[in-house]
Amino acid sequence: MATAATDIGQGSERKKAPDRVLDALNFFLADVRDGLGPYLAIYLIAVRGPAQGWNEATVGSVLTIAGIVGLLCQTPAGSLIDRVTNKPRLIMVAALLVTLSSVSLPIVSGYTMVAVTQSIAAVAGAVFAPAISAITLGLVGPKLFAKRVGRNEAFNHGGNAVSAGLAGLLAWTFGPVVVFWLMAGLTVASIVTATRLRNDDIDNDVARGLDCAPDKECEQPSAWMCLVENKPLLLFAVIVFTFHLANAAMLISVGQLLARTVGKDQATSLTAACIVAAQLVMVPVAIVVGRNTERWGTKPIFLVGFAFLAARGALYTVSNDPWWLVGVQALDGIGAGIFGALFPVVIADLTRGSGRFNVSQGAVATAQGLGAALSASLAGAIIVAAGYSASFLTLAAIAAIGFVLYLTAMPETKC
Repeated sequence: MATAATDIGQGSERKKAPDRVLDALNFFLADVRDGLGPYLAIYLIAVRGPAQGWNEATVGSVLTIAGIVGLLCQTPAGSLIDRVTNKPRLIMVAALLVTLSSVSLPIVSGYTMVAVTQSIAAVAGAVFAPAISAITLGLVGPKLFAKRVGRNEAFNHGGNAVSAGLAGLLAWTFGPVVVFWLMAGLTVASIVTATRLRNDDIDNDVARGLDCAPDKECEQPSAWMCLVENKPLLLFAVIVFTFHLANAAMLISVGQLLARTVGKDQATSLTAACIVAAQLVMVPVAIVVGRNTERWGTKPIFLVGFAFLAARGALYTVSNDPWWLVGVQALDGIGAGIFGALFPVVIADLTRGSGRFNVSQGAVATAQGLGAALSASLAGAIIVAAGYSASFLTLAAIAAIGFVLYLTAMPETKC
């Protein structure tokens, strides 16, 4: 009896250990997986500026180039993750590449080199989201996946809030360059954490979306057929494109507006405050969504995300007061928080049993990356031609179109 009790206790500890490691990995990777994000725009506008040929349009074009390179790698990255049997190691390599590309920025010069370094970061960044989702699915299985994804997102947003807060405080004293060294420290923590994931605990078949009996060979459709013949998945890709076409440039544009109005050091700190405000809202949103997706369904929750995205774009035009902009950015915690918690869940629902979960994630993430890449250039061009208000209203209108499309065409994925 004592032996049995001991075995049960050890089994419980083994179950808790991957949970704690996943929590830590999502927390530390939060500031690494997206590269420099809005800080790149602030650095190029405020530190290099027109004297070195940088304005909103040239920054937007660099982000578009990097975004296009990254999106071209999304589907191959998903296919790679379906095949790789040591996914934690893949995350470690990607984290190193993103960080080395980012911390090299203060010592590289010229438009071409900046575009190259950010493109390398975008290629490596294509790995993170599908790899973490695959590891999660392989550890907990499909029944607990939605709840665990919500917890992943909560720790991811918590990590973003803490790192943004540190960036804001340190930038006040040391300037915008501090974000590079903060990212390097978080990368080291991420790699150490990833080494604690036991690869043997990850069921690689489940991580691909297979659900057949262990003693039977599963028939899998080709990746191409899985993508082309799954009409709801294709529609979801269009909707994801619309969401990010509206969303991606909003924070970048706010950072650039702040750099123009309050100066580079305050702009970095205020942009960090924008990120902290949104991330703090995202933490409870992700937890609530993860715990209630099975009961409420994915469609009504996603519609709420689109509604808040459209409202946020319109509210940015009310005032240029820095703290108003910070307050409006907090609404991103609802829209983007819902998106992050539901994105892998909807794809898992639509591809269950196919064994093509990760390549499907990569394909839909390609649409996401295309929307984000075009968003930066679209917003930058509108800002130069017609001003910030016109840009924010255009992004809000795109979000409204996405809301209508999801409402009228997208089916519910939860049975």
